[in-house]
Amino acid sequence: MGPMAFSAVLSRLRYGFFLLLMPAMVAGLFLACRRAVEAPIDRLRVEQAVAQVSGSCRECHAEIHAAWAPTDHARANRPVDPGADASALAGFAAVAPGVARPEFVLGQKPSWQPLVPAPGGRWQPHELAFDPVKREFFNVFGAENRRPGEWGHWTGRGMNWNSMCAQCHMTGYQPRYNPATDAYASTWVEHGVGCIQCHGPTAPGHGDKLKPAVAGPKPPFHGDRARMMQTCAPCHARNEKLTEDFQPGNNYHDHYRVTLPGEPGVFYPDGQQLDEDFNWTSVLLSRMGHAGVSCLDCHDPHTTKTILPTTDNQLCQQCHAAPGRMMPGGVRATPIVPLEHSRHEAGSVGNSCVACHMPTTTYMQRSPRHDHGWLKPDPLLTKELGIPNACSKCHEKEGLDWVIAKADEWYGPKLDSRQRGRARAVAAAQAGAPEAAGRLLELLRDEDIPAWRATYLSLLPGLTEIPSAIPVVETALRAGDPMERAAAARLLAGSAEASRLLRPLLSDPVRLVRLDAAWALSNELAPDSSNRRELDAYLALALDQPAGRLRLGQDMANRRDLAGAEREMTLAMEWDPFSLGIRETRAAVLVGLGRMAEAAATYYRAAELAAPKTSAPLALRAGLAYAEAGRLVEAENSFRLAVQRDASFHRAWYNLGLLLAQRERLPEAITALQNAEQQGPAVADYPYALATVLLRNHDRDGARAAAGRALQLNAGHAGAEQILRSLR
Repeated sequence: MGPMAFSAVLSRLRYGFFLLLMPAMVAGLFLACRRAVEAPIDRLRVEQAVAQVSGSCRECHAEIHAAWAPTDHARANRPVDPGADASALAGFAAVAPGVARPEFVLGQKPSWQPLVPAPGGRWQPHELAFDPVKREFFNVFGAENRRPGEWGHWTGRGMNWNSMCAQCHMTGYQPRYNPATDAYASTWVEHGVGCIQCHGPTAPGHGDKLKPAVAGPKPPFHGDRARMMQTCAPCHARNEKLTEDFQPGNNYHDHYRVTLPGEPGVFYPDGQQLDEDFNWTSVLLSRMGHAGVSCLDCHDPHTTKTILPTTDNQLCQQCHAAPGRMMPGGVRATPIVPLEHSRHEAGSVGNSCVACHMPTTTYMQRSPRHDHGWLKPDPLLTKELGIPNACSKCHEKEGLDWVIAKADEWYGPKLDSRQRGRARAVAAAQAGAPEAAGRLLELLRDEDIPAWRATYLSLLPGLTEIPSAIPVVETALRAGDPMERAAAARLLAGSAEASRLLRPLLSDPVRLVRLDAAWALSNELAPDSSNRRELDAYLALALDQPAGRLRLGQDMANRRDLAGAEREMTLAMEWDPFSLGIRETRAAVLVGLGRMAEAAATYYRAAELAAPKTSAPLALRAGLAYAEAGRLVEAENSFRLAVQRDASFHRAWYNLGLLLAQRERLPEAITALQNAEQQGPAVADYPYALATVLLRNHDRDGARAAAGRALQLNAGHAGAEQILRSLR
């Protein structure tokens, strides 16, 4: 098996690869850019920004305005106050010498960040934040030691205010990015989250005291609590923008793709928040959210405080006191007597609903956030999967096994619930376990929460052959919730069934679904079709970020414009030299272009950037591409890197053995192939390849035994039969 064997393997990478890379998969890539060089910038319309438009509402809504004015919403972003901020900014100049003078302030409490001007109409929130209680600056990244050039460094694109912060900290914000100049001319109506950001622009005649009866119509969502909650969701969710023109009252899924717990590192497998996820996904995944509980059932929208105290469980007991409140979804809340349920003393942390079912995680070093999934604390999942539980926070000294035993004694079968099944299935899927697809399909049969159904569907690609999942997918394509329809569309991307099944979704009433169907069918869309225009508008949204350039490149690759795809991905890689995801995708495009040596070098660099287990497959791809390019020394180095990073990676041992045999280094080849067989005992090709090398090394008995093992694994293996015939 000489060079043609490598060529056959690589040919599978040339086409059909890119449709599997969906937009949602690149939304969280780690990106980076060059450090911004301080220079004079074009001033934006600061005078317009300073004007507080919400102040015009005060005359008629004085009480509400007074409640709103001191909140984090009202002061989410503001110009620097030369008087009030003088002491803090003097301290900032001392701890951040040489940094341009901040012009704006981002946030209010428990900390705020100085916004520093940068070239191209940019503002960058500095990594040093100010604690207004302790009156000190601290690094929001802690001990991470982020460096210039990394995506997450405060000077990088990942920390750019125009792209990452302003849409949720400003009212009426538009980024106005120009891809040709890589610069912004951002505009806004006012600093902070003002009245019209949540209520929408006022209608003609609104507030006319002389004509109160003909004042403008109420917003379209007035009285619709679900639609009102979707107005909170854009800023209280981890999501991806689909448009720039969301207005209060709009359908959230027409303008955003919410992040679900599919990718590891974002949520824990049971749905608890791991990274900074902001709450909306948690509500969608929760039993309470499914029953119709909304933000306004717990929070006053103007003060942002809870409508009842959480002390003595008053807030939770408004629904869970006997006989249990009937929820909007037609489900009666379970009556709970806190002392009986918690088995902890009144007034203790253990008797607090919020402490047990809404545990906090601290982000940015000093910002504790409550989880809004209302999950059961389950110490057994801590032991199995590393998922935290609230009980262990208080009972750390007693140890995890004690906590598990006590929870089982008190709650027993109640803990062995769907929550455990979900967590185990999601964790198995994220690990690529063979049984994961079956678990997910089994859960789909009974799951009634759309966000979880969409999560299971999003985890299925790569775990199962599409034909076996077609019945489930066809059901999901007709689901009432757009998240589930969209996830089914993404599952079909790149499959033979995509065109037949997804064509109807191009006319779906929800943009999220139309876009995912259009992405899957991109190479079939007419250039002047409404779907093509809608997809192009979506692709243009994030061209200021490496992820956006990568996504545009993927779409070009889907349409067989590999040269254009490589151009966009090269720019993305220049903006983010540390992203292995961008490098891996660009390398696949280079393979399609036949530029094998470049592809190999790109795969190899990605392998160097990756964690050990992740890097081994990348190093294998580098080796295959180097072999295809005829650069056998680099190919050998790549295969050796793969087995160094993962000694159990039998495919890498196998390819290393073939290469060594090709280079007539037979003893080394035999060792490598023996390792391949030892690590992959169910693969017949490994003992067969070993038999061929042993035969060349004049070990007839060893070759006979190896060929026999190959036939035991595959009775019809023609190569092994041929070796045995020759030996007779």
